[in-house]
Amino acid sequence: MTTEKLEKEERDDADRGQRPAEVEEQAAADIQPAVEEIKEGQKTEVKEEVKQEAQPEEKLAETAPEKPKDDWRRKGAAPAWIPKTELGRDIVAGKYTDIFAVLDTGKIILEAGIVDYLIPNLKQEIIYIGGTPGKGGGIKRTATRITTRMHKSGRRYNSSSLVVVGNEDGVIGIGKESSKEHRQAIEKAVNQAKLAIIKVKRGCGSWECNCQTGHSLPFKVVSKHGSVRVTLNPAPKGIGIVADEESKKILKLAGIKDVWASCEGQTSTRINLAFAVFEALKKLSTVKGDL
Repeated sequence: MTTEKLEKEERDDADRGQRPAEVEEQAAADIQPAVEEIKEGQKTEVKEEVKQEAQPEEKLAETAPEKPKDDWRRKGAAPAWIPKTELGRDIVAGKYTDIFAVLDTGKIILEAGIVDYLIPNLKQEIIYIGGTPGKGGGIKRTATRITTRMHKSGRRYNSSSLVVVGNEDGVIGIGKESSKEHRQAIEKAVNQAKLAIIKVKRGCGSWECNCQTGHSLPFKVVSKHGSVRVTLNPAPKGIGIVADEESKKILKLAGIKDVWASCEGQTSTRINLAFAVFEALKKLSTVKGDL
């Protein structure tokens, strides 16, 4: 093809409106800034429309009366938990300042935050109810008890935990919960124990001491749970807690310093043992009158 024909085709293409490659590249480079300018213009228009629509609502909000807020919001110090029940709101408002005042009313505690709010020094102990075979026989105690159920697709494992909470000054609670994971089972048991707290009546029922202080029990008490039977006897000062290790945890958190404890039955089932001790402490408050 001759150069004359090539020049003629280029002229024909220019006449038809077709641009050379360099011109097309320059046009493509100019398109992107134009698109960005259009988008920015649309955003500014939308913002202006939103401001115009929001102006009447702002005027209404200015004229509307303010809603009453809670006392803790007015003071500006929000509590660690937001109460959801009537009892919780009364406690935050200052109607009850002591856990004993709440327990004396007989109202049911439905929030674990109530106990944390009124008893900041609350302590907890895990009762070792589980066990695995140890070396050379025997059993090695664990914090959770693992149970298994058979399914068509395999075994299903579940962990249960038993936790005791108390302030070592006349308040005790026990809770048992289960979950698929060990940590969740313990956390659920702690919350359940906080909801089941009771007041423990203390005194000095020992004829050897008779000091009229609350270091021991006011009288002998017997309780039974399952096959386990527990007897708690008052003891004079200096004796200490004469009981097994798991029962000691419960009695110490209850604030009892001197006591004689005797257990009968299948005490290796520690769930029944712990609940029997807890029921014995609960029976101390069933008597009429003050001791």
